[in-house]
Amino acid sequence: MPNRSNYIGRFAPSPTGPLHQGSLVAAMASYLDARAHHGHWLVRIEDVDEGRSVPGAAENILALLRTLGMDWDGEVVWQSRRKELYQAAAGKLGAHVYPCGCNRREIADSRLGTAPDGSAIYPGTCRHGLAPGKTMRSLRVRVPDPADKVDSAGNADLIAFIDRAAGPVAQHLATESGDFVLKRADGFWAYQLAVVVDDAQQGVTDIVRGADLIDSTPRQIYLQHLLGVPVPRYLHVPVVRNADGEKLSKQTGALAVAPKDERQALAVLQASAAFLQLPLAQASSVGAFWQAAVPAWAERFGLASAPA
Repeated sequence: MPNRSNYIGRFAPSPTGPLHQGSLVAAMASYLDARAHHGHWLVRIEDVDEGRSVPGAAENILALLRTLGMDWDGEVVWQSRRKELYQAAAGKLGAHVYPCGCNRREIADSRLGTAPDGSAIYPGTCRHGLAPGKTMRSLRVRVPDPADKVDSAGNADLIAFIDRAAGPVAQHLATESGDFVLKRADGFWAYQLAVVVDDAQQGVTDIVRGADLIDSTPRQIYLQHLLGVPVPRYLHVPVVRNADGEKLSKQTGALAVAPKDERQALAVLQASAAFLQLPLAQASSVGAFWQAAVPAWAERFGLASAPA
């Protein structure tokens, strides 16, 4: 095994069904970036929303990664087995967290608009306590007010970072997100908290994923600041879309990736590499594909050559 750097990347699929090409592109990008950095590549099953998990889907995803030659380092982590970590993290947030009794209709009726990810912006109704007759439905984290200053350079609610693909990204949490959910009304911990806790606990240094998640990143960075954990580097790659311009997903009828032999596996890999704009010749085997793809990724991003 080659000497590895301190780079730790990860692929974190949700087991709500089989992988489709869009998911595979994200997996390939994260895998290539880890291997091109001579780093570790972890796999984490994001099944914190147990109500949406499909029995057997996680096992099928892991088997597919093996078939495609994407071997991970270490043990697979399952979010559903880490609830005590999320509870402990929420406890550390102290006064930044408060109970919320609002339902979706009440939030939508506030007409503050929608966040970049499409969710309704929370108006702060329960910030100062539950109204009479209200009971807790969820837990929210309080974001800074726009007038709160961190220094002469700007506002505390402005979260900015440099994405390795998109460049500078900035978001005002107060006006573009509002206080966001940490624990949902159905009792499940929210994605934003779980992913931050897991990345910190696993020592993830670099997150490579689809551009559909770039708007979630400022909220995750805010939680990283509150919890005092390192902020990883981010690289968001383009998402695969169907003929109607919709992001490939189970909801839009994306077909499962299910190669029956090495020839089909190679075709799937070549298509994903082409989408990522990697100029690769047709490989003779899965192993040969990765031997060509890793240095091609390294060259594209100006990294040192990866070991053969």
